[in-house]
Amino acid sequence: MAPKVATKSSDPGIVETLTIHSNVNPSDTVSLCDGLVELTYIESIMNDTIKVNITFIDTGASINGKTVIEGLPLVGQEKVILKFKDNNKNVLGDKPELVLYVNKITPALNKSQKSIVGLELVSKEYILNEKIRITKRMDGKVSDHIKTILTSNDYLKTQKKVDIEDTINNFNFFGNNKKSLYTINWLSKKGVSAKSQKLGDSAGYFFYETSDGFFFKSIDSLLDQEPKTKLIFNETPDTRGGNIPEGYDQKVLRFQKSNAVNVQEKLKMGAFSNRVVLFDPFTCYYEVKTNDTDQTQDSLKTGAKELSLSKSRNKEFDIPGANKDFSRTQYFLLDKGTAPTGDANQQIEKSGEENFEYGQIANQSMMRYNQLYAMRASITIAGNFSLHAGDAIFVDSPELREKNTSDVDRRDGGLYIITDICHKIDSTGTFTQCNLARDSFGRKPLNR
Repeated sequence: MAPKVATKSSDPGIVETLTIHSNVNPSDTVSLCDGLVELTYIESIMNDTIKVNITFIDTGASINGKTVIEGLPLVGQEKVILKFKDNNKNVLGDKPELVLYVNKITPALNKSQKSIVGLELVSKEYILNEKIRITKRMDGKVSDHIKTILTSNDYLKTQKKVDIEDTINNFNFFGNNKKSLYTINWLSKKGVSAKSQKLGDSAGYFFYETSDGFFFKSIDSLLDQEPKTKLIFNETPDTRGGNIPEGYDQKVLRFQKSNAVNVQEKLKMGAFSNRVVLFDPFTCYYEVKTNDTDQTQDSLKTGAKELSLSKSRNKEFDIPGANKDFSRTQYFLLDKGTAPTGDANQQIEKSGEENFEYGQIANQSMMRYNQLYAMRASITIAGNFSLHAGDAIFVDSPELREKNTSDVDRRDGGLYIITDICHKIDSTGTFTQCNLARDSFGRKPLNR
């Protein structure tokens, strides 16, 4: 069970290590802990790598009687070691140490004896990505391609933990000199999970980094997690942790819902009804297939009870007839004979097989991406560095009634996925802000 986190934990946190190493002489280092003004640490399932922004006061005596910018000198790509923790002893940069690199330097204020400098710190892979291209052909499962690009000596060769959820489908392709991270994101839309998705019903992955390493996870797998923590939003003070309701781990300081569904936008993107037209130029085979959430909802892993615009939609807008009820159409030439495996004879034999099954994956992937953000919220809590992008959390708030009630909101409460998370430390305190999303409405109970 997660420990209780009191609101008093929003007191300023502790930055134990913030050391910059010189590019010219790696033994020359500067600690920025004493001059630190603000530190923000950012993870997102929509970002390939983590990012840290720091602001510090740079005095004329920082190194060898000079400023940090002049003394190191600070020019970019410098190695930075970080270690910081919240007030509940959750540490970022402990095991392994958090190593980032200077990507951007922004002098904000210059005076005769001191200046204020902003630094953007990024992962090593973020910078290497600009130099490493995929030039070879790759055969096999989508998940195997992700592992190869991340860990192979030919590509990013990361030493970080890599957590890859296996895909059920193969996909052969040529690199065409594309960047490594671009290729991974391109492949993410083509994967079907062997663990949590069914071919023809769902597809789509997210690739992202946290302080724990790199992750390649399907949308349905993210929504099928147990919550890492259980939060409650109400107007009752937590009295230094003694008034947190039973069954919850922490109070939410700020809770902003953003769950107004834009029907026209969702329909335009084909989030709930989608048509695909397939054509084989070699045989003139032509097929029209329509995907609808009524057909697939029972097989999806959803965060709440029901997808919007599905079974509870207004039937006045249904279009009767086979392959008639759709809001977006995509056209594809069947991917046959482009990259079969084997010797010349085997390739000829396999030339009629599909390399990528557009009718089973393309629409399904696009629909799941658009469904995930059907319901959104933003919360601010006392600093909790145990949370990461991609984690599931459980959030409840009181039901709105004319009179006070202890009932929770049965529509908007429940499980959410952390899509973006920002940990912030400055002189005013330590806070964690999370952007949350899920694909459906209607609170599922904690013991679901």
